[in-house]
Amino acid sequence: MTQQAAAPFDPKHRTASDAGSSWATGGTVFAGVLMMVSGILSVLNGIAGIAADDVYTRLGSYVYEFNLTTWGWIHLVIGVLVAVTGWGILQGKDWARGVGIGLAALSMIEYFMFLPYAPFWSIVSIAIAIFVIWALASAGHTSKAP
Repeated sequence: MTQQAAAPFDPKHRTASDAGSSWATGGTVFAGVLMMVSGILSVLNGIAGIAADDVYTRLGSYVYEFNLTTWGWIHLVIGVLVAVTGWGILQGKDWARGVGIGLAALSMIEYFMFLPYAPFWSIVSIAIAIFVIWALASAGHTSKAP
């Protein structure tokens, strides 16, 4: 009985699908982690806005003005949904990718409207949401066979 050695790994002969699938899988995992972290931070942001109405100072007049307590509840609810969806993405749930894209788009709108209260964090959150949408939309089907 003879054993055959496995072919040595040659990076020159990698296929585009190998590289693409590893990038897509890594991007999806990273998007799930980003969603969990940004969701938890949004929950903390919401609790701060609900507990103390003077946590944030508005930089000027803005068309989309809400009471800071209202912003607290908005951040809290969306943050919980984003964190739970991020967990679903990490678990490989089929529903989580579509919901994640929708919630990332909603988060972009939320932080655009929140710009006068926390401009730097809003821009960072919008950039995170853009990456999450790209990573979830460009990844292949990741569900496991039964």
